[in-house]
Amino acid sequence: MGPFFSHSGAGKWLGLVAAIWVQAICGNNYTFANYSDALKSLMSLTQLQLNNLSVAKDVGKAFGLVAGFASDCLPTSALLIIGSVEGLIGYGAQWLVVSRRIHPLTYWQMCVFLCMGGNSTTWMNTAVLVTSMRNFPKNRGPVSGILKGYVGLSTAIFTDICTALFSSDPSTFLFILAVVPAIVCLTATFFLHEIPTPTKNPSELRQETLYFHVFNGIAIILAVYLLAFDVTGNHGRVLSLAFAVGLLVLLATPLSVPLYSFISKPLSDSDIERPMKVSLLADQPKTTTTTTTGVELQYLERKRPSIGEDHTIVEMIRTFDFWVLFVSFLCGVGTGMCVMNNMGQMGIALGYLDVSIFISLTSIWGFFGRIASGLISEYYIWKFGTPRPLWNAASQVLMAIGYIAMALALPGSLYIGSILVGICYGVRLTITVPVASELFGLKYYGLLYNILILNLPLGSFLFSGLLAGYLYDAQATAVDGGGNTCVGAQCYCLVFVIMALTCVVGLGLDVLLAVRTRNVYVRIHESKRAIAVSATDRSSAKC
Repeated sequence: MGPFFSHSGAGKWLGLVAAIWVQAICGNNYTFANYSDALKSLMSLTQLQLNNLSVAKDVGKAFGLVAGFASDCLPTSALLIIGSVEGLIGYGAQWLVVSRRIHPLTYWQMCVFLCMGGNSTTWMNTAVLVTSMRNFPKNRGPVSGILKGYVGLSTAIFTDICTALFSSDPSTFLFILAVVPAIVCLTATFFLHEIPTPTKNPSELRQETLYFHVFNGIAIILAVYLLAFDVTGNHGRVLSLAFAVGLLVLLATPLSVPLYSFISKPLSDSDIERPMKVSLLADQPKTTTTTTTGVELQYLERKRPSIGEDHTIVEMIRTFDFWVLFVSFLCGVGTGMCVMNNMGQMGIALGYLDVSIFISLTSIWGFFGRIASGLISEYYIWKFGTPRPLWNAASQVLMAIGYIAMALALPGSLYIGSILVGICYGVRLTITVPVASELFGLKYYGLLYNILILNLPLGSFLFSGLLAGYLYDAQATAVDGGGNTCVGAQCYCLVFVIMALTCVVGLGLDVLLAVRTRNVYVRIHESKRAIAVSATDRSSAKC
């Protein structure tokens, strides 16, 4: 590679930009509501059958375990290529059906292609998250917040582009979902890879933090830009084209960070990329090599790691803390998936003909939840040693309020519910990512992440496929030609109440996890404060 990519600072930041672009097209799993009504009418489905199609989409994430295993033996580029090809096939087949270029496939065939589309993002997410976490081990919260934030914006980006240029046509929307992620992922293979991360001095860590603030600022501007487009109503052709051009410019703006990094720091021998041989947990003390007796060796092999140290997958699933984290995550993301998968029918039930505004609101406010939770949780760990799971607990409270608001079905309640559910869903995804690495280590993080993501298909099946599907069909009336429909607050009222109660259970689990892991975050807090004190002492010595 040229000197720009061999520059460890600029190359690492360019890799993060590529990761951002990949995440900006990884939210296609949350866009089902944009074309679900077209599938329902074209295939004459009941709501339960339609919801089971959405479950098939989310079941694809269960096969993300394969991507997790593969991340330990395949390069990042290979993971991205596999994900892009799988998405092209999965969403491409759906596009052929909805655009009527082929006759509707059988139900089980559609399930297979939806599953492929859903699984494609697990390869992309695994490649991006594992590589970026390893490249920035000292800033896991901000990295998670930025990357997950762009995933949150992804749905709004796809929805608004299709609305602006193609009048929300479902077949065109699916064509974009098939082609654009493939192009972006293939491009990212040239730039996103692991780069050796030497120990940084305090000034370098401060500069790294400053760059993250720049990324966050750009992302917030992008979110406000998308929100402004959504709330200003219908737009003419010229304004829509101008919006699309402006969106592309904002997506390209993060390139300014690696460019500045390259210009401001000259290339040295230490910047030349070499295969990564350092420990993935740079902030963990290394065990010194000593001669041990056979008895001592057996004792070391039997000894389980403490929370906060590297765990194998078997060691992790044997811990009580993992299952508390797993079930609390299910309570939040499972109910959130139900809302996202059923937003099309929820809007129609409450009298809204166009639900794209609610899909975009959930996406954009989900972004704000992701960005804010990453920054705020990191600050409170540094300042007070506040356990990160407490922010998940706070999100459960807000999410329950959102469900109650939607159950009441008052004027504007769907707007309020969409915003609150979006914020809290974003918080849960962002907070849980660094929590998992802080409790169980980074060594097997690719597989650990995909085990947690099993909650998405599981939650989709329980809350969307079973709960919402059965209760909706119980209230719905049949329509000519097959299928059914339901109009009125009663369609989803009981669903919302049950999901609110589920959030209360999740709240209790999150508080329990925060109490049990308090000592872990005290150690992290002390480590961060020690770095800050060291930086202050060095500055004083120079003066």
